Amino acid sequence: MRSRSKPAGDRLTARELCILALMGALIFASKFALASIPNVNLNSLLIILCAVFFGWKTLYAVGVYVLLEGLIFGFSLWWCSYLYAWPAVTAFVMLFRKNDSPLVWAAVAGLCGLCFGPLMYILYLTVIGWEAAAAMWIAGIPYDLVHCAGNFGLTLLLYRPLYKVFSHFLTRALP
Repeated sequence: MRSRSKPAGDRLTARELCILALMGALIFASKFALASIPNVNLNSLLIILCAVFFGWKTLYAVGVYVLLEGLIFGFSLWWCSYLYAWPAVTAFVMLFRKNDSPLVWAAVAGLCGLCFGPLMYILYLTVIGWEAAAAMWIAGIPYDLVHCAGNFGLTLLLYRPLYKVFSHFLTRALP
């Protein structure tokens, strides 16, 4: 019987596994570092950069990030929402993977920030009902707007320099 192995390009190498685990930790650390500014973080930007360089393998970094969130802050309903919300953000980012415009990436990151709140409340619908989930979402709109603006601004400002850093380390500095 013939083996049905994946093509070599689809396999996760040990090098990629280490880099993606570090990316997940970097996403967590950067969010922690910016925690004093509510809803402003580098998560979407780092996921964008990871997707540009690693494609769907970015989900490994997202998995590490989500696991670290649970281990540090506890596993509860909000964490269960992370199990689908961050992969959904990754899937959305993958639609634009071939793009190289900081402005387009800033718009994508901003939209991710705007939609993250509603994504989180999908699970809440099943637990607390649509009225309470809708009230929570409406109350969170100002935070979603800050998240959108923060993602847009940080991505517009940092996409190109971080792309260069990623490119340097992933293609030249590391064997």
